[in-house]
Amino acid sequence: MSDLDKFEMPTNEDLLPKKKKGKAKPIVKSALSTVAAGVVGSMLTLAIFPQTAAFQKMYEPVNNQAATISETSTADSDSAVVATKASVKNTDSSVSDIVERTATAIVGIVNMQQNNNRFSGSMDAVEAGSGSGVIFKKTNAAAYVVTNNHVIEGASKIEISLHNGEKTTAELIGTDALTDLAVLKIDPKYADNVLEFGDSSTLRAGDQVLAIGNPLGLEFSRTVTQGIVSAVDREISVSTSAGDWDLNVIQTDAAINPGNSGGALINMSGQVIGINSLKISESGVEGLGFAIPSNDVVPIVNEIIKSGQISRPYLGVSLASVEEIPPYYLQDTAKDVQSGAMVTYVDPNSAAGKAGIKAQDIIVAINDNEVKTSNDLRKYLYTKVKVGEDVSLKVYSDNGYKTVKLKLSSNIKTN
Repeated sequence: MSDLDKFEMPTNEDLLPKKKKGKAKPIVKSALSTVAAGVVGSMLTLAIFPQTAAFQKMYEPVNNQAATISETSTADSDSAVVATKASVKNTDSSVSDIVERTATAIVGIVNMQQNNNRFSGSMDAVEAGSGSGVIFKKTNAAAYVVTNNHVIEGASKIEISLHNGEKTTAELIGTDALTDLAVLKIDPKYADNVLEFGDSSTLRAGDQVLAIGNPLGLEFSRTVTQGIVSAVDREISVSTSAGDWDLNVIQTDAAINPGNSGGALINMSGQVIGINSLKISESGVEGLGFAIPSNDVVPIVNEIIKSGQISRPYLGVSLASVEEIPPYYLQDTAKDVQSGAMVTYVDPNSAAGKAGIKAQDIIVAINDNEVKTSNDLRKYLYTKVKVGEDVSLKVYSDNGYKTVKLKLSSNIKTN
């Protein structure tokens, strides 16, 4: 196995992501700064299977897919809301029965990207990586597939491989880099099976789970692995293209390999209770994989289907934690400030821009809550306040502190 890049999840326009030059970095903090369970100093990786040397992001999330068919999953309206359902375990069903009933809803996803053909001078679409996805909704007009954002990130074309060998092209409905989720749409004639979401809040450590995915590419499609829930409500620090974030995840020991990203973590009722996204990949470490809980997935996919993106408060700044700034630079700008979120860019048309916040200002508090890092500010914005609300920022600017009040707008732009 080639070396795996550090995980740094994809981006979104909530706060403007930090602008960087040169080759884009892969996706979670160097050497995994925090796994709430106490796993420190390990490397988190995503689980997409790279197909070319140029595509160096190898993601290895746990993909456990084996959910039951929902008899009422076909809706007449695209706006019909997907919901979680209580688990009703069928004691007469074996693992083989569950896999047989559900594997047909697991798809392979191929990320096609434009590549310059030096011989013809044209741009050709080439396979850059592959992952997994789950058909979770079907209407008269379309079938919907959920996967990881990192599986389809940068794609110029997305190909879907069905259980019967058929292939089709998917339309990207929308993504949310912060939670690493994406929703695709395909022709409903390709959806022979639809899986329902279970209630991830009912999970307990020790519960059995299944994994069905496409490890190492489509050659091993619908490979089944089995494990247990190792822990629930883990919180891992990830660095995404939308900024640093603390991601709530389910920990599992189900086997994960590159290509499993975007697959479903399945309970023994045959329901999707998580979307597999990352694992710890380090010599001597086994069985540490993480999935996004279904109760976190459902509201995201519903909003993506409804509006194509996720609405969050928009401050209009790019940020860097003070701890990331070289000390010699701070000597000239804010030598007395030990922590906070430094503004590196301001959208002049945003609330922050109109309130007079400028590059090199340092935000140290929001609504009297201390801001030690850019993640603190982002987390407060996305969990404590809503679009349209007023907030008060304490800002270090021009060698002094000031209070700035502004009204939060939405990251979704309207005409």
